[in-house]
Amino acid sequence: MKGVFISDCEGPISKNDNAYELVAKFIPNGERFFSNISKYDDVLADVFKKTGYTAGNTLKLILPFLKAYDVTDKQMEDFSADNILLISDTQSSLKHIKSIAERYIVSTSYEHYIKAFCRAINFPYENTYCTKVSLDSISMTVQERDILCERAREISQMSPITIPADAKSLSDFNSNDQTLIGRLGEIFWCELTQMPVGEIFSNVVVVGGAHKAWSICDVVKHLKTSFENVMYVGDSITDVEALRLVRERNGLAVSFNGNNYAVKNADIAVISESNIVTAVIADVFYRFGRAKTLEMFEAWDGSFLDIDEIDLELVKQMFRSNGEPKVQIVTSENMNTLVTESSEFRKKVRGVAIGRLG
Repeated sequence: MKGVFISDCEGPISKNDNAYELVAKFIPNGERFFSNISKYDDVLADVFKKTGYTAGNTLKLILPFLKAYDVTDKQMEDFSADNILLISDTQSSLKHIKSIAERYIVSTSYEHYIKAFCRAINFPYENTYCTKVSLDSISMTVQERDILCERAREISQMSPITIPADAKSLSDFNSNDQTLIGRLGEIFWCELTQMPVGEIFSNVVVVGGAHKAWSICDVVKHLKTSFENVMYVGDSITDVEALRLVRERNGLAVSFNGNNYAVKNADIAVISESNIVTAVIADVFYRFGRAKTLEMFEAWDGSFLDIDEIDLELVKQMFRSNGEPKVQIVTSENMNTLVTESSEFRKKVRGVAIGRLG
């Protein structure tokens, strides 16, 4: 059967961080507000490994505040549709992949954005997994609204948390950050959970972390295929479990302009302004399998162009695209260098504010 291509959406396919953009649009000083919550999300998921907590739960934590500022489902849908930004050559890349693989998107994004994205590029929405929520169905009292608006102002005025390398517990943070982490814990796990609107935290399932891995398992089960046929592309902390799962089950795990979380859990790191390189990697993988793919890309010197079975027109298009891409097999020796290069390039492609988010 065909191969199975599964990708995150925001990062590997589009330049957006839709949740960040929504908050920046509708909440005062929303950029700082979102960034502070996103960093707190990284602390809970990656440092504290909070029980039952999923990377990407920022999208759950911000929902009461979006509601407090009277954001509606239609506003989310309209804003998403009006602000889709694709990575260069995405449509031609996905068109080629369609000819060689079943295509799926597994995204932490709200369904409002994913539906708009699917309409924009004619991608089948039924082949997507995303975070489903309806703001219109959430009720909120005037008192709750006032408290949440005040808490939004407080969070937006906090200084950014710095996560020390190899941090494992609260004591590894400086005293100021310990205070901020403690205060954010009070807001989200004491104050908000005591409000009726706090039911959002238990009712909404964010498709990130372990749930992305579950979604891949669901695709494999549905298609009655093997993980060895799966290529997964991700770029952030929400993709860690998905990348690990595919890599450990002998599929192909690819970081596309990924941050440190993605690069460290990928077989291959891609640094590129164009998506054609993704189609080339997929073409090689579905023709030759994992071992041969890793062997062919071990030296990014163009030597694989001599192999007759490769789609040479696709490869030529890759080298004609916006700057030659960098493709590296991730090893313990080059990992730190790739993390630095990929993280910096990520900011160039998606903007500094979005690029530095977890």
